[in-house]
Amino acid sequence: MNLIREDINDIEAYKPGKPIEEVRRELGLNNIVKLASNENPLGPSPRALTAVKKALRTLNRYPEGSCFNLKRKLAKVLGIHEGNLMFGNGSDELIDVILKVIKAPDADIITSDATFVEYKIGGRVNGFRIITVPLKDFTFDLPAMLERVTPKTKAVFIANPNNPTGTYVTAAAVSDFLARIPENVLVVFDEAYFEFVDEKDFPRTLELFRKGGRRNIAILRTFSKIYGLAGLRVGYMIAAEDFIGAAERVRQPFNVNSLAQAAACAALDDRAFVRKSRQLVRREKRLMYKAFAKLGIWFKKSAANFIFIRTNKDTQELFTELLRQGVIIRDMSSFRLNRYSRVTIGTKKENLKLLNALKNIKRL
Repeated sequence: MNLIREDINDIEAYKPGKPIEEVRRELGLNNIVKLASNENPLGPSPRALTAVKKALRTLNRYPEGSCFNLKRKLAKVLGIHEGNLMFGNGSDELIDVILKVIKAPDADIITSDATFVEYKIGGRVNGFRIITVPLKDFTFDLPAMLERVTPKTKAVFIANPNNPTGTYVTAAAVSDFLARIPENVLVVFDEAYFEFVDEKDFPRTLELFRKGGRRNIAILRTFSKIYGLAGLRVGYMIAAEDFIGAAERVRQPFNVNSLAQAAACAALDDRAFVRKSRQLVRREKRLMYKAFAKLGIWFKKSAANFIFIRTNKDTQELFTELLRQGVIIRDMSSFRLNRYSRVTIGTKKENLKLLNALKNIKRL
């Protein structure tokens, strides 16, 4: 069709984790564990479920477009002005909104060659040239990224902790980076896994934003991970008021549905659920480290709720062999990382199923 942009065919579509229902249809299995998409294995907060049930009665009405109640509550939790907050249909939409706001002819964005692919997909769709910098020890190489900044650079996207490797850039590295990068370049910190971080030298970007007077910082966070609301799609951006104002003009109306807003509001109040989720990941991650070491599987210590591993098998071959045993992990073939995989931290029962399945695989 002549109506289709020629460059669309050059964009590699996002590849999600394989759904449980699809595996059940294809292989006829009933006992299936999904450890592919970094979801919260405890499900959503009980308070969020109660709020969703209550909100069902208002589905005949359009949602509140500005997320008024959620914005007011979250602003108080974060200690920022409501004008510094915007919500989206997941962080994916917010990435697209950012790119639309900063779009300019012949412009670049910079990110890593092995990170969340939506930066590259969104950048290509919005007409940017994508500059990718290799990871260093599977971590964002901020000095190398600085060297690639030119007058054409509009934004730098940094996933911290990084997906899929689970590594993070330190507070010291971020401080040096921000001191050297031009103020007309937007620095986007995607902190989808922020709530799982225990490392003391992790950068406190929210404090930098509140106290440092940096207007070229945008922080992305989500309710999909620790709050267990991935199916409802609620992400949020923290940025300067004038940038948020521009972004509000670009976003789609009613982009966050009523059930999502109600669930997110209630989830913020369920601190016990957040603590329980953190404790699960912390405990099970330590046990997984020990088990992987015993099996001779290389792994990278993670600041998030997943672990990046390497085996002697091709990543797609390992994925297929585990799938036959009812375990879904994320193969890294889309990142062109042969022999590497990403494993979400699940419940103890789910993790044991994975480990037992790995023991059944020869020449691991």
